Amino acid sequence: MSSTVLKTIPKGAKFSTLSQLRAAVQSTSVPDSKPEPPKQYEYGALNDVQKAFLDRVIRVDQAGELGANYIYAGQYLVLSSREPHLKPVLKHMWEQEIHHHNTFNALQVKHRVRPSFITPLWKLGAFSIGVGTALIGKEAAMACTVAVETVIGGHYNDQLRVLAGKFDIPAKDLLTGETVTGVTSDELHGLKETIRTFRDDELEHLDTAVEHDAEKAVPYWLLTEAIKLTCRAAIWTAERV
Repeated sequence: MSSTVLKTIPKGAKFSTLSQLRAAVQSTSVPDSKPEPPKQYEYGALNDVQKAFLDRVIRVDQAGELGANYIYAGQYLVLSSREPHLKPVLKHMWEQEIHHHNTFNALQVKHRVRPSFITPLWKLGAFSIGVGTALIGKEAAMACTVAVETVIGGHYNDQLRVLAGKFDIPAKDLLTGETVTGVTSDELHGLKETIRTFRDDELEHLDTAVEHDAEKAVPYWLLTEAIKLTCRAAIWTAERV
Protein backbone atom coordinates (compact mmCIF):
# COMPACT_ATOMS: atom_id res chain seq x y z
CA MET A 1 0.00 0.00 0.00
CA SER A 2 1.36 3.45 -0.82
CA SER A 3 0.37 7.01 -0.03
CA THR A 4 1.51 10.39 -1.23
CA VAL A 5 1.48 13.46 0.92
CA LEU A 6 1.89 16.96 -0.46
CA LYS A 7 3.24 19.20 2.28
CA THR A 8 1.87 22.67 2.79
CA ILE A 9 3.88 25.32 0.95
CA PRO A 10 4.89 28.13 3.31
CA LYS A 11 3.58 31.58 2.52
CA GLY A 12 6.22 33.71 0.86
CA ALA A 13 8.38 30.76 -0.11
CA LYS A 14 10.60 31.15 -3.16
CA PHE A 15 10.30 28.62 -5.93
CA SER A 16 13.27 27.94 -8.14
CA THR A 17 12.85 24.25 -8.83
CA LEU A 18 10.11 21.67 -8.72
CA SER A 19 11.72 20.08 -5.68
CA GLN A 20 10.93 23.25 -3.70
CA LEU A 21 7.31 23.04 -4.76
CA ARG A 22 6.37 19.46 -4.14
CA ALA A 23 6.49 17.35 -1.03
CA ALA A 24 8.40 14.14 -0.74
CA VAL A 25 6.45 11.13 -1.82
CA GLN A 26 6.45 8.63 0.99
CA SER A 27 5.69 5.02 0.32
CA THR A 28 5.62 1.90 2.37
CA SER A 29 5.19 -1.65 1.24
CA VAL A 30 3.74 -4.57 3.10
CA PRO A 31 5.45 -7.85 2.22
CA ASP A 32 3.22 -10.61 1.00
CA SER A 33 3.46 -13.52 3.41
CA LYS A 34 1.93 -15.97 0.93
CA PRO A 35 4.37 -18.15 -1.03
CA GLU A 36 4.52 -17.53 -4.76
CA PRO A 37 2.60 -20.08 -6.84
CA PRO A 38 4.69 -22.38 -9.01
CA LYS A 39 5.57 -21.01 -12.43
CA GLN A 40 3.21 -22.43 -15.04
CA TYR A 41 4.36 -20.84 -18.29
CA GLU A 42 7.66 -20.15 -19.99
CA TYR A 43 7.23 -17.24 -22.38
CA GLY A 44 8.93 -16.83 -25.72
CA ALA A 45 11.27 -13.92 -26.34
CA LEU A 46 10.02 -10.62 -27.71
CA ASN A 47 11.07 -9.80 -31.25
CA ASP A 48 13.01 -6.63 -32.06
CA VAL A 49 9.89 -4.70 -33.09
CA GLN A 50 8.12 -5.55 -29.84
CA LYS A 51 11.16 -4.61 -27.77
CA ALA A 52 11.48 -1.28 -29.59
CA PHE A 53 7.79 -0.55 -29.03
CA LEU A 54 8.00 -1.23 -25.30
CA ASP A 55 11.07 1.01 -25.05
CA ARG A 56 9.11 3.81 -26.73
CA VAL A 57 6.13 3.24 -24.44
CA ILE A 58 8.19 3.60 -21.29
CA ARG A 59 10.24 6.53 -22.60
CA VAL A 60 7.31 8.60 -23.87
CA ASP A 61 5.08 7.83 -20.90
CA GLN A 62 7.83 8.81 -18.47
CA ALA A 63 8.33 12.07 -20.36
CA GLY A 64 4.59 12.69 -20.51
CA GLU A 65 4.05 12.14 -16.81
CA LEU A 66 7.05 14.34 -16.06
CA GLY A 67 5.41 17.05 -18.16
CA ALA A 68 2.08 16.65 -16.35
CA ASN A 69 3.92 16.84 -13.03
CA TYR A 70 5.49 20.16 -13.98
CA ILE A 71 2.26 21.58 -15.42
CA TYR A 72 0.47 21.00 -12.13
CA ALA A 73 3.46 22.40 -10.25
CA GLY A 74 3.16 25.63 -12.21
CA GLN A 75 -0.59 25.82 -11.75
CA TYR A 76 -0.36 25.11 -8.04
CA LEU A 77 2.26 27.82 -7.60
CA VAL A 78 -0.09 30.45 -9.01
CA LEU A 79 -3.56 29.26 -8.06
CA SER A 80 -2.92 28.04 -4.51
CA SER A 81 -2.86 31.68 -3.40
CA ARG A 82 -5.17 33.22 -6.01
CA GLU A 83 -7.88 30.57 -5.80
CA PRO A 84 -7.45 28.87 -2.41
CA HIS A 85 -10.68 26.88 -2.84
CA LEU A 86 -8.96 25.02 -5.70
CA LYS A 87 -5.99 23.89 -3.60
CA PRO A 88 -7.43 20.47 -2.66
CA VAL A 89 -8.51 19.85 -6.26
CA LEU A 90 -5.09 20.71 -7.67
CA LYS A 91 -3.37 18.85 -4.86
CA HIS A 92 -5.28 15.64 -5.60
CA MET A 93 -4.52 15.75 -9.32
CA TRP A 94 -0.88 16.70 -8.75
CA GLU A 95 -0.37 13.86 -6.26
CA GLN A 96 -1.64 11.39 -8.84
CA GLU A 97 0.74 12.77 -11.46
CA ILE A 98 3.66 12.47 -9.03
CA HIS A 99 2.73 8.81 -8.54
CA HIS A 100 2.48 8.27 -12.32
CA HIS A 101 5.86 9.91 -12.86
CA ASN A 102 7.55 7.89 -10.11
CA THR A 103 6.10 4.67 -11.51
CA PHE A 104 7.50 5.25 -14.99
CA ASN A 105 10.81 6.40 -13.51
CA ALA A 106 11.07 3.00 -11.83
CA LEU A 107 10.11 1.15 -15.03
CA GLN A 108 12.68 3.16 -16.96
CA VAL A 109 15.44 2.13 -14.57
CA LYS A 110 14.27 -1.48 -14.33
CA HIS A 111 14.22 -2.00 -18.10
CA ARG A 112 17.21 0.23 -18.82
CA VAL A 113 15.27 2.48 -21.16
CA ARG A 114 17.08 5.70 -21.96
CA PRO A 115 15.18 8.89 -21.13
CA SER A 116 14.32 11.47 -23.73
CA PHE A 117 17.40 13.49 -24.68
CA ILE A 118 15.48 16.74 -24.30
CA THR A 119 14.09 16.15 -20.82
CA PRO A 120 15.17 19.66 -19.66
CA LEU A 121 13.02 21.12 -22.44
CA TRP A 122 9.99 19.11 -21.28
CA LYS A 123 10.44 20.47 -17.76
CA LEU A 124 10.76 24.08 -18.86
CA GLY A 125 7.95 23.90 -21.39
CA ALA A 126 5.50 22.13 -19.09
CA PHE A 127 6.16 24.42 -16.14
CA SER A 128 5.73 27.46 -18.40
CA ILE A 129 2.40 26.14 -19.69
CA GLY A 130 1.21 25.53 -16.14
CA VAL A 131 2.20 28.97 -14.89
CA GLY A 132 1.06 30.74 -18.05
CA THR A 133 -2.44 29.27 -18.15
CA ALA A 134 -2.89 29.82 -14.41
CA LEU A 135 -1.90 33.48 -14.76
CA ILE A 136 -4.60 33.90 -17.40
CA GLY A 137 -7.12 32.55 -14.90
CA LYS A 138 -8.47 29.42 -13.29
CA GLU A 139 -10.70 28.74 -16.30
CA ALA A 140 -7.68 28.75 -18.62
CA ALA A 141 -5.79 26.45 -16.25
CA MET A 142 -8.69 24.01 -16.28
CA ALA A 143 -8.96 24.30 -20.07
CA CYS A 144 -5.28 23.35 -20.19
CA THR A 145 -6.08 20.24 -18.15
CA VAL A 146 -8.90 19.33 -20.55
CA ALA A 147 -6.57 19.61 -23.54
CA VAL A 148 -3.68 17.70 -21.98
CA GLU A 149 -5.78 14.89 -20.55
CA THR A 150 -7.75 14.48 -23.79
CA VAL A 151 -4.53 13.85 -25.69
CA ILE A 152 -2.97 11.67 -22.98
CA GLY A 153 -6.12 9.58 -22.56
CA GLY A 154 -6.20 8.90 -26.30
CA HIS A 155 -2.47 8.17 -26.31
CA TYR A 156 -2.84 5.58 -23.56
CA ASN A 157 -5.76 3.98 -25.42
CA ASP A 158 -3.59 3.68 -28.54
CA GLN A 159 -0.89 1.93 -26.53
CA LEU A 160 -3.39 -0.48 -24.97
CA ARG A 161 -4.73 -1.43 -28.40
CA VAL A 162 -1.24 -2.28 -29.64
CA LEU A 163 -0.38 -4.22 -26.48
CA ALA A 164 -3.62 -6.21 -26.81
CA GLY A 165 -3.24 -6.93 -30.52
CA LYS A 166 0.46 -7.43 -31.22
CA PHE A 167 1.84 -9.08 -28.10
CA ASP A 168 0.24 -12.52 -28.25
CA ILE A 169 3.50 -14.32 -27.52
CA PRO A 170 3.48 -18.15 -27.61
CA ALA A 171 4.26 -19.73 -24.26
CA LYS A 172 5.17 -23.22 -23.13
CA ASP A 173 2.91 -24.77 -20.51
CA LEU A 174 5.37 -26.27 -18.01
CA LEU A 175 2.74 -28.68 -16.70
CA THR A 176 1.75 -30.22 -20.03
CA GLY A 177 4.68 -29.30 -22.27
CA GLU A 178 2.29 -27.86 -24.86
CA THR A 179 2.71 -24.52 -26.64
CA VAL A 180 -0.20 -22.22 -25.89
CA THR A 181 -1.33 -18.75 -26.95
CA GLY A 182 -3.65 -16.22 -25.40
CA VAL A 183 -1.76 -15.97 -22.11
CA THR A 184 0.14 -12.89 -20.97
CA SER A 185 3.24 -12.70 -18.82
CA ASP A 186 2.81 -11.11 -15.41
CA GLU A 187 5.18 -8.32 -16.41
CA LEU A 188 3.31 -7.41 -19.59
CA HIS A 189 -0.02 -7.74 -17.81
CA GLY A 190 1.26 -5.40 -15.11
CA LEU A 191 2.31 -2.79 -17.68
CA LYS A 192 -1.10 -2.89 -19.33
CA GLU A 193 -2.86 -2.53 -15.99
CA THR A 194 -0.61 0.40 -15.07
CA ILE A 195 -1.42 2.18 -18.33
CA ARG A 196 -5.13 1.42 -17.96
CA THR A 197 -5.20 2.76 -14.39
CA PHE A 198 -3.28 5.90 -15.29
CA ARG A 199 -5.54 6.50 -18.29
CA ASP A 200 -8.56 6.39 -16.00
CA ASP A 201 -6.87 8.87 -13.65
CA GLU A 202 -6.22 11.25 -16.55
CA LEU A 203 -9.82 11.07 -17.71
CA GLU A 204 -10.94 11.75 -14.14
CA HIS A 205 -8.81 14.91 -14.25
CA LEU A 206 -10.53 15.89 -17.50
CA ASP A 207 -13.96 15.53 -15.90
CA THR A 208 -12.79 17.52 -12.88
CA ALA A 209 -11.57 20.34 -15.11
CA VAL A 210 -14.89 20.52 -16.95
CA GLU A 211 -16.71 20.66 -13.61
CA HIS A 212 -14.52 23.62 -12.62
CA ASP A 213 -15.45 25.87 -15.55
CA ALA A 214 -12.84 24.87 -18.12
CA GLU A 215 -15.27 25.65 -20.94
CA LYS A 216 -15.63 29.24 -19.72
CA ALA A 217 -12.04 30.00 -20.69
CA VAL A 218 -11.68 32.62 -23.42
CA PRO A 219 -10.87 31.70 -26.12
CA TYR A 220 -11.58 28.08 -25.14
CA TRP A 221 -11.33 26.44 -28.56
CA LEU A 222 -8.13 28.23 -29.56
CA LEU A 223 -6.47 27.59 -26.20
CA THR A 224 -7.32 23.89 -26.01
CA GLU A 225 -6.48 23.16 -29.65
CA ALA A 226 -3.11 24.90 -29.35
CA ILE A 227 -2.24 22.87 -26.24
CA LYS A 228 -3.44 19.63 -27.86
CA LEU A 229 -1.20 20.30 -30.86
CA THR A 230 1.73 20.97 -28.54
CA CYS A 231 1.09 17.73 -26.64
CA ARG A 232 0.89 15.65 -29.81
CA ALA A 233 4.14 17.14 -31.06
CA ALA A 234 5.78 16.42 -27.69
CA ILE A 235 4.60 12.79 -27.76
CA TRP A 236 5.92 12.27 -31.28
CA THR A 237 9.28 13.79 -30.34
CA ALA A 238 9.67 12.00 -27.00
CA GLU A 239 9.10 8.62 -28.66
CA ARG A 240 12.05 9.24 -30.96
CA VAL A 241 14.47 11.67 -29.31
